[in-house]
Amino acid sequence: MKLIKLLSIGLLGASLLPGAALAGTESGFYVGAGVGQASAGDLTIEEGDFSGEIDFDGDDMGYKIFAGYNFGVIPLVDLAIEGGYVDFGQPDDTISGINVEADANAWDLFGVVGANIGPIGVFGKIGMVMWDGDVTASEPGEGSETVGDDGTDPAYGIGARLKFGSLEIRAEYEIFDLDVADLDMLSASAVWTF
Repeated sequence: MKLIKLLSIGLLGASLLPGAALAGTESGFYVGAGVGQASAGDLTIEEGDFSGEIDFDGDDMGYKIFAGYNFGVIPLVDLAIEGGYVDFGQPDDTISGINVEADANAWDLFGVVGANIGPIGVFGKIGMVMWDGDVTASEPGEGSETVGDDGTDPAYGIGARLKFGSLEIRAEYEIFDLDVADLDMLSASAVWTF
């Protein structure tokens, strides 16, 4: 009798596995928002009194909003396109008595590839970022100078996610490979799939 119960429980569990393994691969639109720590380093300023390479190391809280579409063509694999807006906050640093503050935001577009095992998944993304930023350098008693720049550069990311029906929680690390700065963001996001 115990053997029959064990076999019944085992068969029931095995019958649920294919459904769990395919979780998160449905096609559909999704939206999300996240917060995290944005870090900037090694600025290159091309004009003004403070032009040149700056050994900058600053971070601040940033946020992002995004939307995408998951194609869900292959079981266990997600293929998506995702775009959004990210604000990197205002990382600052003091260098030789000069306060340097960076203020940047960007629009991004990524191709996303993910793998799922039940409600848990990992993903990677690669794309482009169209950014706009200002760097303000101020020296006590000497005033301040602001220099602006913008551009389009590559961006990359990796992350992990946990899915609860239509709700997904993400943790991810993104690198924005700008010509004028090393910029990255570690964030947590909530995502809703329609």
